[in-house]
Amino acid sequence: MSSYCEMAPGHQWHGPYHENEYGFPLGADHLLFERLVLEINQAGLSWLTILKKKDNFRSAFEGFDINRIAGYGETERQRLLADAGIIRNRLKIDAAIENARRLVKIRHEFGSFGSWLEFHHPLPKPEWVKLFKWTFCFTGGEITGEFLMSTGYLPGAHQQSCPVYDKILRLDPPWAQAPADDI
Repeated sequence: MSSYCEMAPGHQWHGPYHENEYGFPLGADHLLFERLVLEINQAGLSWLTILKKKDNFRSAFEGFDINRIAGYGETERQRLLADAGIIRNRLKIDAAIENARRLVKIRHEFGSFGSWLEFHHPLPKPEWVKLFKWTFCFTGGEITGEFLMSTGYLPGAHQQSCPVYDKILRLDPPWAQAPADDI
């Protein structure tokens, strides 16, 4: 089986994601929240499906404005469930809304989602998984691991031989700042 670094280049959807987003450190809360929602929605589906619907998700979730989504009620929930441009799974939609509410509390305590991640970094993956299961809805080991790897908190998004690896390393991702035995 080939790696993502081998199969993504040149692909209409995977290529741009691989070369410009996957594994790159994210700082803005709405981008971190977007990635978490997308990872949750990928569960049981292909990442290609999510990439094709990414713009629809941004529109449906109003740019992933955490405060706005935290205030969603039944009207917005029904709107999302009826939106064929996104994944219309009640559990995943409910998780996005509830996770926004939880992020409002995290931001109140830590200032931002990014600050909360930095506060807990570095943790080994099993500890991250426990923390995410305790803190958020619909976050198991695979979702948590992919979220953290795709946002630069865990290594492994790219092979060292991939040209994108060096590009990300120059951005000093959190995983590169941690002692190797801590991740």
